[in-house]
Amino acid sequence: MAIHLAAIGSTSDKSNIEAPSSIAYGVGVLCWLLSAGVYIAAKWISPEMPPWTLAFWRVLLAALILYPFVRHQFDPMWALVKTRGLELLFIGGLGLAICQGFMYVGLRHADAITAGIIMALMPLATMVIARVMLGERMTVLQGLGALSAFIGVLVIVARGEASTLLHLEFNQGELWMVASAIAFGFYTVLLKRANFQIERMPLLVLLLSAGAVTALPLYLAEELSGARSALTTSGVLALAYCAIPGGALMYYLFNWSIEALGASKASVLLYSQTIFVAILAYLILHERLHPFHLAGGAFIVVGIVLANLIRPQATPAQ
Repeated sequence: MAIHLAAIGSTSDKSNIEAPSSIAYGVGVLCWLLSAGVYIAAKWISPEMPPWTLAFWRVLLAALILYPFVRHQFDPMWALVKTRGLELLFIGGLGLAICQGFMYVGLRHADAITAGIIMALMPLATMVIARVMLGERMTVLQGLGALSAFIGVLVIVARGEASTLLHLEFNQGELWMVASAIAFGFYTVLLKRANFQIERMPLLVLLLSAGAVTALPLYLAEELSGARSALTTSGVLALAYCAIPGGALMYYLFNWSIEALGASKASVLLYSQTIFVAILAYLILHERLHPFHLAGGAFIVVGIVLANLIRPQATPAQ
């Protein structure tokens, strides 16, 4: 799952990197393909590695790999830590540790396809939370889109069975996924409101570091409770994927696509992640799409279209 750099207000949404749009879009799509692979790797590794252990090592290794890229900006980074360190810790901990930890907990009980579909809810959750916390305007179509997406999540969580809703018999993994999407929404809104005045890449490294600090006590609690990792070779490879191609490289490419395309265009590509998760889960984990996936996904797609893609026509000047 990528950091929502579209929420960072310290740099312009205009392209700062000279690159053909086809290459920029290709980079953005590759970013979300790598991000989708994290769901597969996390599901694969879940029997061998506890969720908070994975959350800790993923963000720590990603931060360490990216540190050399921001070595010339340590002075403004340190200045920000000294003046707003607690704020950085809270926001980074929420988005890069708690949100991801919830997702990894959920993947121990739910399949990757379901996770990918539910996590498509993140931008819509962000929109609703921004309306409440920041007073941002929400159009009627956006409200209908949020409602449609909510219905879609209910269909998936209830697995298409009305009796599940009536008896409140939910899969706890899917509930953890919903909690992760909501946590990401709060993280995005708080990040936008904070408006840290620093370039995107140094801020990303600081937030990843805050995520590692936040996940550390939860990781140590797992170790002390006896829930330790028992990694095989395939497990080590999955962890390496989450930290390097699905971590540092994915974050770097997303940052690159933001600079090349602008935040709005780059963020819309997030929805390709759901498709990639479904394909990879089928090919690698041998998971199957069920009718409730398709029905719930259809409601979410309608919600996305209403909330993001349909824009009211401007009234011509009289």
